[in-house]
Amino acid sequence: MSGLEDLESRLEELTSDLRETSAAALLDDQIRVDGLVWAHAYVQAARATRAWADRTPGALRSSIAVAAFDDARAYVLGDDLAARAAAADRLTEIGRAGGIEPGAGDDDSQRMLRATVRGFAEREVRPIAQAIHREDRDVPEAVIAGVAGLGLFGVSIPEAYGGSQQSAPDTTAMFIATEELSRASLGTAGSLMTRPEILVRALLRGGTEEQRRRWLPRIADGSLLVAVAVTEPDHGSDVASLRCRAIPMPDGAWAIDGTKMWCTFAGRAELLMVVCRTADAGHRGLSVFVLEKPAFPGRTFEHVQPGGGTLRGRAIPTIGYRGMHTFELAFERYVVPSDALVGGEAGRDRGFYLTMDGFALGRLQTAARAVGLMQAATDAAMAYAGQRLIFGRAERDLRLVQAKLGAMVVHTVAARQLGYAAARLVDGGGGQVEISLAKLYASRMAEHVAREAMQLHGAMGYGEESEISRLFVDARVLAIFEGAEEVLSQRVIGRALLGL
Repeated sequence: MSGLEDLESRLEELTSDLRETSAAALLDDQIRVDGLVWAHAYVQAARATRAWADRTPGALRSSIAVAAFDDARAYVLGDDLAARAAAADRLTEIGRAGGIEPGAGDDDSQRMLRATVRGFAEREVRPIAQAIHREDRDVPEAVIAGVAGLGLFGVSIPEAYGGSQQSAPDTTAMFIATEELSRASLGTAGSLMTRPEILVRALLRGGTEEQRRRWLPRIADGSLLVAVAVTEPDHGSDVASLRCRAIPMPDGAWAIDGTKMWCTFAGRAELLMVVCRTADAGHRGLSVFVLEKPAFPGRTFEHVQPGGGTLRGRAIPTIGYRGMHTFELAFERYVVPSDALVGGEAGRDRGFYLTMDGFALGRLQTAARAVGLMQAATDAAMAYAGQRLIFGRAERDLRLVQAKLGAMVVHTVAARQLGYAAARLVDGGGGQVEISLAKLYASRMAEHVAREAMQLHGAMGYGEESEISRLFVDARVLAIFEGAEEVLSQRVIGRALLGL
């Protein structure tokens, strides 16, 4: 596709022009930086989709790749009426074809993994997903046991520590498993793997050997569930400004004081990865602790230690993403032993780097969660549009509807292939910017796809009884957690692209 190379060349020119702007001016010109970042996201999505179509030739796949390029070209260069009409015709053909299987282009092991996880999710998760969402129930123990039984908690844990990762990491496998769980339900199952992945990454990169052997095997087999406590009131993506403090005690233990927010699964989890301030030195004064606690069901809990330290938690009501519950945590002189500090004394004040490294993988999982949700929304829209009658005709027979369905297919495939491409780079030791681009693109596209799917359901889509209403409210959280899209755009991707 020569047009794609030309588009990439033009984008590099735009990027070079912006690099010549002073750093101070760029920090103020956030709109131009945001526009450039999104241009890169669209072009990289088109590039990944083109590579996928080239690996697995077929007329429909080629049409999807061209449509992804149409999207990128329109964003970067704009389109005239003729180009828009041609792009709409392409989307109509794709929508009329009825979409494409999520595993198209996967190898045999990936197809087997996808089929296994999908079978479990369809049997055990999807039938209960709506009730868990509407009644804000706890995630059933049977679902947790099922995910553990499939070995999914140990996908990124080396075999030496009880996991299933062999000599080389396989981040694409993590992406596929997360996608298929999220396709059934984001809140019930789609996020079960994310918290363990973040802590596992921190332990593998910065933990002591004793800490790895103590916690990783039990994370891998599901006997210890994990929650992550980083965000604080007024300090979300600005990790360097965290204030929750760990105070050293004479016997080597630490006492934690402070409040954490938006800690998903913190009640049920037996392990809490907590980032605390251990020195007044900005991002260089943070450390990671692993707290062991009892598992608590429901939406509130209190853990009182023999010496009087307390940890209290209350679930924050949310419009979606229910089931795992997201907690506010209050620590009052909550004491943890010296070996709770990840890396021991050598790991003191290294918490910022360990957290950011873990969050990078969490962002890729968020891209996977978004893709799973998009696939579910596209499936629901395809099915309902075939049943719903509009003035005596099936909704799916209308050209405008076909174009909408085609756009949903294209955005879902493009987000998936962008995530796959980032996963391969991660396995090669890179991919940090690409992870953030994948998360940025997939999260926004998930909202758009869910919105269009709800629109095609008409009034039925607005009813709480419909699956699509759950998908719609669940999609809203994706652009907020694991790095809000504005922060990714300005502070992560933009800085990397412009060399700031």
